[in-house]
Amino acid sequence: MESSRGPPRVKNKAAAPIQISAEQLLREAVDRQDEKLKAPTQRFADQEELREFQGRKRKEFEDYVRRNRINMNNWTRYAAWELEQKEYRRARSVFERALDVDSTSVTLWLRYIEAEMKTRNINHARNLLDRAVTILPRVDKLWYKYVYMEETLGNIDGARSVFERWMQWEPEEAAWSSYIKLEKRHGEFERARAIFERFTVVHPEPKNWIKWAKFEEENGTSDLVRDVYGTAVETLGDEFMDEKLFMSYAKFEARLKELERARAIYKFALDRMPRSKSVHLHRAFTTFEKQYGDRDGIEDVILSKRRVHYEEQIKENPKNYDAWIDFARLEETSGNTDRVRDVYERAIAQIPPTQEKRHWRRYIYIFLNYAAWEEIVTRDIERTRQIYQECIRLLPHKRFTFAKVWLMFAHFEVRQGQLTTARKLLGQAIGMCPKDKLFKGYIELEMKLFEFGRCRQLYTKWIEWSGTNSQTWIKFAELERGLDDLERARAIFELAVDESQLDMPELLWKAYIDFEEGEGEYERTRALYERLLQKTDHVKVWISWAQFEIGVPDSDADEDEDRPISDDAKARARAIFDRAHQRLKDKDLKEDRVALLNAWRSFEAIHGSKEDQEKIEKQMPRKVKKRRKLDDDSFEEYVDYVFPADDESAAKLAKLMANAQRWKMAQAQAQAGEGQNGA
Repeated sequence: MESSRGPPRVKNKAAAPIQISAEQLLREAVDRQDEKLKAPTQRFADQEELREFQGRKRKEFEDYVRRNRINMNNWTRYAAWELEQKEYRRARSVFERALDVDSTSVTLWLRYIEAEMKTRNINHARNLLDRAVTILPRVDKLWYKYVYMEETLGNIDGARSVFERWMQWEPEEAAWSSYIKLEKRHGEFERARAIFERFTVVHPEPKNWIKWAKFEEENGTSDLVRDVYGTAVETLGDEFMDEKLFMSYAKFEARLKELERARAIYKFALDRMPRSKSVHLHRAFTTFEKQYGDRDGIEDVILSKRRVHYEEQIKENPKNYDAWIDFARLEETSGNTDRVRDVYERAIAQIPPTQEKRHWRRYIYIFLNYAAWEEIVTRDIERTRQIYQECIRLLPHKRFTFAKVWLMFAHFEVRQGQLTTARKLLGQAIGMCPKDKLFKGYIELEMKLFEFGRCRQLYTKWIEWSGTNSQTWIKFAELERGLDDLERARAIFELAVDESQLDMPELLWKAYIDFEEGEGEYERTRALYERLLQKTDHVKVWISWAQFEIGVPDSDADEDEDRPISDDAKARARAIFDRAHQRLKDKDLKEDRVALLNAWRSFEAIHGSKEDQEKIEKQMPRKVKKRRKLDDDSFEEYVDYVFPADDESAAKLAKLMANAQRWKMAQAQAQAGEGQNGA
């Protein structure tokens, strides 16, 4: 009979004599791949066909860079193709031409340098890096590339000299850290120490002194560490003291079991630093005493001292709610539940004297902190509910309310599984004292519960209460769009734009236009622009419309593909610019005309021909200074714009008026002569 045993166990778990590397696996995968799955390659019969292909490609690339010189991607693709053809001189020429166009393009410099490094032209790469950091000394990426190359080549002195040049520009902290790491990697600790000394002069932040101290702790002696901390304290002085520096110093002494030194450091810092800047230091001192001293005694002393301080503040001003909050938090750290409740109960008894909201803002936070503490720490659910109810009872809702209280109470009920109670609470709040924050918080709650029908009802009530809030309409439409109910979203936008009084109608129109454009409804978008321009002739609307027309794809084009802008789109955009210019000219809006012409000129600079650019340049105005009389008979200077087209029209009109005047004078003389002859 066969025994029902499991799989045999591997007794020898030693490494196999023949190891298979990842490179071997990849090489075999490439060698064994199916020929049918390989990408098609272009084969050339002879050198002449290859040169013809290369000439064609170069002409295409030259056309690209001639049409749009400022687009560095065209230049980099051109150079990359020349590198693939092993035409290194041509690639360098392309890179140099691109640098003549824009010598501040960091990406272009990096591509050029990496190309030289890949072809092992180290001197070329070094020269390029030297040029790059000379032109762009504030670009850290170029310096990092420079020192990385030098260190990779084993030229440590060269890397060090590059770092020295870099440090003369006083760069960010990361650059100094990289220089220090270089010296540490090569065991030059004295050099690293000297760099730290210069580093802390340029960036004297406490964290940098702490880095130096940790370096000395790892590679130096305890005396050197103490010297660093001592120098830091003297350098920073009382004005720039930082608790992190003293905490690090004290922890270092504690690690060396120098407890008295550590205690003296803590006391020195606490005596000189204000309480507001030494919270964490005080906490660290408490932890230190808990670990090495008399725990109960230290805690009682510290807590008693703080209690006396807060009691004095409260005695001076019982309505100092910030002091009550700090007092309650102090008692929370003690862990004594009765003391905490006593402080909170005394605090909420100090009701503000007036029904002005500014007096209630800090008072409300006492209730909220009290309720959060009862829920999280003591887990007394019923008491938490009573705290919220008492807070709501005290608030004068007819004059003002706090949405935060209602929302926190509702979220508390949701956490207890009382969803119906939470909804009743928020409904009561909206009925008694509606606020935008209440509606927004209620809708967010229902959205998390995926109750979209309730969200619609709430948005409807929100709009009924405050139909002038543009953001409400926009959020409502976004909800319907998220539910793929485009017709409903469009109807909401239509109702919104028909509102006569909106706080920010421009946001609503923009959202409506973006909605139609995002859905690909370009004709509807154009109709919206027409409707908007019936309400306002703002220049930004015209510019936005023109930019929209540039982005509209042709009917037979794929929207996702990287396509050039068609001539039809350019023509539509120019028509919008021309129409806008005529409208603004008729209304004599000179400032808006200038803004429109600047936008038009930018458009033609990118998409237009040389003739189009010259045409726009001819329309650009010139600035002139004029004087006008004020009501108090004084004069002021102001800047006016004179447009060439207006000058020509004025000149023609003046010429016409002069001719009419001469004709009138001639007629008068002729009549006078006839009168004399008759006499």
